[in-house]
Amino acid sequence: MALLTRRRLLQTGMAGIIGTGIAPMMFTKGAWAQEFCNNPTGDTVTFGFNMPLTGAYADEGADQQRALTLAVEHLNGEGDGGLLPTFSSKSLTGKGVLGKKVAYVTGDDQTKADAGRDSARRMIERDGAIMICGASSSAVAIAEQALCQEMGVIYMAGLTHSNDTTGKDKKKYGFRHFFNAYQSGIALGPVLGEAYGKDRVAYHLTSDYTWGWTQEESMKNATEALGWKTITPVRTPVGAGDFSQYLTPVLNSGADVLILNHYGFDGVNSLTQAVQFGMKDKTVNGKKFEIVLPLVSDLMAKGAGEAMKGVYGTSNWDWQLKDAASAAFTKSFGAKYGQPPSQIAHTSYVQALLYADACERAGTFYPPEVIKALEGFEFDGMGNGPTLYRDTDHQCFKDVLVVQGKRAPTNQYDLLDVVATASKESVTYDPAIFGGELGPDTAAMC
Repeated sequence: MALLTRRRLLQTGMAGIIGTGIAPMMFTKGAWAQEFCNNPTGDTVTFGFNMPLTGAYADEGADQQRALTLAVEHLNGEGDGGLLPTFSSKSLTGKGVLGKKVAYVTGDDQTKADAGRDSARRMIERDGAIMICGASSSAVAIAEQALCQEMGVIYMAGLTHSNDTTGKDKKKYGFRHFFNAYQSGIALGPVLGEAYGKDRVAYHLTSDYTWGWTQEESMKNATEALGWKTITPVRTPVGAGDFSQYLTPVLNSGADVLILNHYGFDGVNSLTQAVQFGMKDKTVNGKKFEIVLPLVSDLMAKGAGEAMKGVYGTSNWDWQLKDAASAAFTKSFGAKYGQPPSQIAHTSYVQALLYADACERAGTFYPPEVIKALEGFEFDGMGNGPTLYRDTDHQCFKDVLVVQGKRAPTNQYDLLDVVATASKESVTYDPAIFGGELGPDTAAMC
């Protein structure tokens, strides 16, 4: 109620001032600085972490929570500092953010857009969260991003891979470090062409929501550019569990490649069941039948086990990369949790640090100034090589990894080989191809 009351007072006050014809002093940064949503006035600042702790992407959410907890520790000067020493920006000192200790609250988005939006709203209205970070579903991320735009709170997306997140659904207050489906297609297409040839017939099973649709489209465009044919794709519900009814028609379709536009438990289940159907052992059109999982994580590789061997996909980051930042994060995460970090752990941790760093560089928590600090920001030392946060769509541009399930893993975590890297330049595109508008500043609307 307090937030809604403040919004009405602000709107009434603005109307009164505008009606007098007097230039409103509230439009200056200093005047607005006391009116933006959840401006921290005490000795702490609260971050909101919203994750899929239940639902089809719960494994991803659990690792996301671990990473975000670790990020707060490092921001507050606890532990070994993680990526603070390797980060090219030297604004973060391990003394909190702008002299305030970082506190945090958490929520479960349940891998559902409505639940994620409700949880994010509670953290903003009830807990005073100044920033929301999270999601492992693009539908959830887009819903939360839209809410944060409405409330004037910056949203640092976790794992969201739909083209729409920084395309037609992009927002001024939303930022994505993770790569997108279009970039997966650009990176993976040439590798598939070299491995499987240019005379193939693909069958898509696709998660029936924004990510699956754009992943399907991106892979279809990339493979048809090679000369592949595409059978009419089939959409599947998130959390289906049993994919047998969708897999049976594949065997009689004439397809010789199955592309699984599935993630999390859905990716594990559909891949495992496809292998159980004997698809890896079949010959179709005189060619060995192949399975592709365009977006894959080591958490999925672990869940799929033997089924993952030899399967191609793309990843945002891999814990076995040899650069100093990746080694530092893997060491820090491993020391705390006894296991290497996944790509969602990495991207979520980085997003928390990037937000904190932007506040330090801006010298304020005032969202429009923090947004300016993030837009066009170029950085390194975070594990992905030189990276740009593009100002026009708030999409990060960096190298994209093509991975393949290892045929002879050396341990339970050594599951993916990085077989190719698509350069930042090769996956950079004109933002106009996806449309959308960032929209206005809304810092005074909360």
